[in-house]
Amino acid sequence: MSDEETTPRKTPAPAWARLALGALSGLLAGGAALAVAELSAAAVRPQAGPVVAVGSAAIDRTPPAVKDWAIRSFGTNDKLVLQLGILAVLTLFALALGVLAVRHRRTGAAGVLVFGVVGAAAALSRPDSTGVADAVPSVLGAAAGAVLLHVLAGLLPPPRREPAQGRDGGWDRRRFVIAATAAAAASAGAGALGRTLNGAGGRDAIASRNGITLPPPASPAPATPRRAQVRVDGVSSYTTANSDFYRVDTALVVPKVDATGWQLRIHGRGVTRETTLTFDDLLRRELIERTITLTCVSNEVGGPYVGNARWIGVRLADLLAECGVRPPSGGGPADQLVARSVDGMTIGTPVEDVMDGRDAMLAVGMNGRPLPFDHGFPVRMLVPGLYGYVSACKWIEDIELTTFDAYDPYWVERDWAREAPIKTQSRIDTPKPFARPKAGTVMVAGVAWAQHRGIDKVEVRVDDGPWEEAVLAAEDTRDTWRQWSYAWRAGKGGHTLTVRATDRTGEVQTEKRTRTVPDGASGWHSVVVTVE
Repeated sequence: MSDEETTPRKTPAPAWARLALGALSGLLAGGAALAVAELSAAAVRPQAGPVVAVGSAAIDRTPPAVKDWAIRSFGTNDKLVLQLGILAVLTLFALALGVLAVRHRRTGAAGVLVFGVVGAAAALSRPDSTGVADAVPSVLGAAAGAVLLHVLAGLLPPPRREPAQGRDGGWDRRRFVIAATAAAAASAGAGALGRTLNGAGGRDAIASRNGITLPPPASPAPATPRRAQVRVDGVSSYTTANSDFYRVDTALVVPKVDATGWQLRIHGRGVTRETTLTFDDLLRRELIERTITLTCVSNEVGGPYVGNARWIGVRLADLLAECGVRPPSGGGPADQLVARSVDGMTIGTPVEDVMDGRDAMLAVGMNGRPLPFDHGFPVRMLVPGLYGYVSACKWIEDIELTTFDAYDPYWVERDWAREAPIKTQSRIDTPKPFARPKAGTVMVAGVAWAQHRGIDKVEVRVDDGPWEEAVLAAEDTRDTWRQWSYAWRAGKGGHTLTVRATDRTGEVQTEKRTRTVPDGASGWHSVVVTVE
């Protein structure tokens, strides 16, 4: 047998085959880049990974109207949709570079480095960036992807019009398959190891949470009135379970903070005794327990981003007073409290509202358990009566006293209002839109809220008829939502049901429809049903 017969055949290929193999090479290079970046991020921090960094930067730069649309369209899945979108764009980018590398090998490989530049720039631009190390995952990932694409492109077959040139030309199919398979396997392994290591990074935080036993509050919440929950199917549970509580924030990776190493610094204008507190310091203080309804400013009229829970924490006003802080009405120089999260989020709250006697707190517990990670473990801030974007800082680690003139926090920089008291709102939970109830008595029911003012009355209107007063469930406190019901004698045909509420100040919920930007949606909630 001759040497020629034992040498693997090297043959040219048609254009479509070369382009397809080039696209596959680009895809493999992109996968390798992401896998190496994720593995590298395990050594730095999960937030430094390129997908998370680019996604977070995209969130920061997205206009409020687009953010609002994403929340309306995708709900709490908006972050997943964003990440899938980024991966889709990266996939197309990788395919295009692979095709480019078919004819321009070095240019295609160099194009992968753009991936690294973008990822590194995004990571370094984040407010929680820890420095140049955050750029390492993107740079290493891009370098690995560029090398792989350069190697695979060198193994592609020549065009059909260019004949194979003996042992140095043509295409060695076996070598390409081996290289591609090895690259895919190595990328899968690196990615799996990276995910495992990133997950392991949160084990100490999980262990710290599991080891916490919340002390009994010195000031427990009053028992929930027996008639606070209306007995109508389809109405929201009076107390929202932790797993069902809405989550709206900008964190693509939920911070997992070890409570044993957590600290909170209180400093700034008017602070005469700067203080740093540990988690144990908080637990040793007098704890209060209060049932409080939270609402997101992104909640549309009739929307789901409102929930009621029982919170345990430390009075924030007491902490501030011990640090020498006085409210503006008492001569204090600071009118804004800026809370900072471990992920770099900044939230500005009026000092006057925090210290006016309401149950503003640093919460450590939710419905009898330590805070879930999704909702701010180990410590979050909340202030009854204010939308979350000006009061409910999760994963808090810093409180600075300043002024509204001196500093614009995250959302104010993005055209949201500086101050945002919750608007009087009501919602029909049942019947659902486009329901088809039977003629006769149909129970219409739902919830209404005007935190820190309380609900005084709820009215229901059928079509263009008169407003009829609904039956209010028992009130827990003025900081909680209130359920209501209305027995409707429904006749056959299509009907529109509308609800409005009146708060304890006498303010009637406005009919005027506004969007969520800049300080929360307003308008009456309506549902259309067909009675059979």
